Amino acid sequence: VQLQASGGGLVQAGGSLRLSCAASDSTTSNSNMAWFRQAPGKELDFVAVISRNGVATYYADSVKGRFTISRDNTKATVYLHMNSLKPEDTAVYYCAADRRPYLSGTYYSANYYAYWGQGTQVTVSS
Repeated sequence: VQLQASGGGLVQAGGSLRLSCAASDSTTSNSNMAWFRQAPGKELDFVAVISRNGVATYYADSVKGRFTISRDNTKATVYLHMNSLKPEDTAVYYCAADRRPYLSGTYYSANYYAYWGQGTQVTVSS
């Protein structure tokens, strides 16, 4: 399984970006999908997750109200809509997939996910 993240770039503070994550097969459509990010010199942090059916979404406190995760299973793609971007949002963003039927309580842990994309760089200038 290969996950492909795209949509990163350079944006000014207050701007917006939309990240996309697609898989080489039907993984994206049949999985709980999450976004993580890693800033230079820091640990990998949970950003958001969406359940297989799109009903449940959860966010890190740091992005709540600014980021929205969504999915289009007809296109086998998951999105991360990022608004009101801040310099502290600068990081490499990774998408990840979990094929269990339901989200469990540890969805915020990187170890929960079996499949990962290669990452896309988001840089927010002040």
